[in-house]
Amino acid sequence: MDNFRKKFIEEATEHINELEKALLELERDPENKELVEKVFRVMHSLKGGGAMFGFDKISEFTHHLETIYDLVRNGQMYISKDLLDVTLASVDHLSNLLNDEKINDQLTLEKHSELTKRIENIISQKQTISSDSLKKNHENNSITSTQSSKDEKISTFYILFQPNEHIFNNGTNPLYLVDELYGLGTCKAIPHLHKVPDYYDIEPTKCYTYWEIFLSTKNDINSITDVFIFVEDECNIDIHKLSDTNLLKNKQFLKLLEEPRTGNKDIGINDLQAFVSKLSSAQSIKEKKTEEKVIIASKENSISSIRVSSDKLDTLMNLVSELVTTQARLSLYAEQGGNPELIAIAENVQKLSRQLRDIAFSIVLIPIENLLTRFQRLVRDLSQELKKEVSFIAEGTDTELDKTIIENLTDPLLHILRNSLDHGIEDPATRLKLGKPRQGTILLKAFYSWANVHIQISDDGAGIDPERIRQKALSKGIISVDSTLSHKELIDLVFLSGFSTAQNVTDVSGRGVGMDVVRRKIADIRGEVEIDSKINIGTTITIKLPLTLSIIDGLLVKILDTFYVIPLTAVDKIYAADHNKLTKTFNNLIILDGEQIPFFYLRNEFGLEENKVKSEQVVVVHYEDKRIGLAVDNVVGEYQAVLKPLGKYYKNQEIISGATILGDGTIALVIDSNKAIKYFSNQFIQNQMMEDKK
Repeated sequence: MDNFRKKFIEEATEHINELEKALLELERDPENKELVEKVFRVMHSLKGGGAMFGFDKISEFTHHLETIYDLVRNGQMYISKDLLDVTLASVDHLSNLLNDEKINDQLTLEKHSELTKRIENIISQKQTISSDSLKKNHENNSITSTQSSKDEKISTFYILFQPNEHIFNNGTNPLYLVDELYGLGTCKAIPHLHKVPDYYDIEPTKCYTYWEIFLSTKNDINSITDVFIFVEDECNIDIHKLSDTNLLKNKQFLKLLEEPRTGNKDIGINDLQAFVSKLSSAQSIKEKKTEEKVIIASKENSISSIRVSSDKLDTLMNLVSELVTTQARLSLYAEQGGNPELIAIAENVQKLSRQLRDIAFSIVLIPIENLLTRFQRLVRDLSQELKKEVSFIAEGTDTELDKTIIENLTDPLLHILRNSLDHGIEDPATRLKLGKPRQGTILLKAFYSWANVHIQISDDGAGIDPERIRQKALSKGIISVDSTLSHKELIDLVFLSGFSTAQNVTDVSGRGVGMDVVRRKIADIRGEVEIDSKINIGTTITIKLPLTLSIIDGLLVKILDTFYVIPLTAVDKIYAADHNKLTKTFNNLIILDGEQIPFFYLRNEFGLEENKVKSEQVVVVHYEDKRIGLAVDNVVGEYQAVLKPLGKYYKNQEIISGATILGDGTIALVIDSNKAIKYFSNQFIQNQMMEDKK
């Protein structure tokens, strides 16, 4: 039973997340009946699943919430800010009720009692609730709303419910599911018992009965499928919409259902559809849109996705990584042996391992959209707490990142959003004085940029004052009076530990603990953070991240006796270059294909002795919107690199993001081209400044 409880907790967590997302959408569009139905269905599913798996508090609690939203969808109550506040607070409480450690906590029990009383009070009032912002609109449309609720269509559905023999093993009672259908409207269930064996052959642990069910309801087909949401794999379900009328009030139809059938034969959907066609002059069900007919017939036809634990995905990626490493060894062995057949086999294994790697990699990619609900909720709650009006906009949320990166990205993004709300966006009165709209805007934008994903959080608030940063840095002794720092260098001081320009300490931010942690956590996933800000215009924080932390396509190069890997997605072109042109050039510039390109001679940058060869190679890579060259001894070729961490002694260095094992067991270091170029550029500027002083 523990396995089934675990499965329910996973599915209930998804339902709660779905509920929170629907409520935030409903706040923006309170007249959307589909969203109201969605909220109702989720609560209904939580109630049924909670009762089935022993979460009685969840079942009882959601029953009250379900009652409220049943009143809403029937037009007896309207969506208001107070109602949404209570429901969103209930969403947080439901998450605690799923946690065995929190369910009996004193704070949880007090919250349970408080919310239950608030919900019961709303129900007991039995009167229309409307917020000030919606009241006028509701009054103008009250007659229309009442009329539409009276004229709401009732449809009749045919449901074939065939439980598997072993459905009892997971604690499911099929009769409860049938009874739940009766709660959705007028219902008639016809049990089929012809599979029941003789008395002495009956096994009590097996289910022999199946049902044909006819349901006339104003609910849509999704409400019906939700009844079976926890038993989809333990039964065969076939659902058809028969008519847009209440057939269970039709005497001829009822007579058809009551006719005796030989051998307890099913009535069958085909006979029903033919009968309904004759019964009505309306078009045949078969001629209606396919959306009005949903068939959940068999596992092969219905399952388009499956639930997989994250542990299994991690294991899969580890196995694929080992396979890639082993494949590299096989390829090297085949080349050294010179056996044509073995070389062909190694090439096929390489092709298959690459395809398997790409598929496994795509499985663990998660869209940023999965984080969106938490961000929307934070902006909603915190803007109300701070008495600010804020619009949250998200773009490019279908951009995907490695699961591990997503997991480590949430907290830094939440902190940045808190800062934008607390320090960035002004209160409405201040914004109006500055000639700004009273409502501030926070924009979250994600997009691909060569080998990286960029996530930008922008606000149109007060911006960061570089002069205030300078004064704060002087008072803390971080810089001296005669220090000359650029605008960017001043802004970057906010990343120092304990640095804050906040005048008042609040519960939200201002204690000097934050942006340094943000940078450190982003660095842990091989990312970078940049800030651009202008006073009274706003602030943009850009986070640059790699697509993955596990496997990359790389370009294998050699410098002296050491192999390095440069991410292939960053590589633009490879050139052969004369050694003298690389070592005796001015300001590290070289002409390639008629274009002047800045470059870094990696032997010099790594402090190695000068090469004595006549020709070397320059790997031109993309850096922001520029092309930069990296001069190496020679290019070996493409290589699938399985990234391994460097360990605690080398984790703080700037330019090497990891290491990989080559086919012969040699270690190759993986160069983060963006960080390397940034580091080399800073070193070059510092050297130039020192030369100028001389």
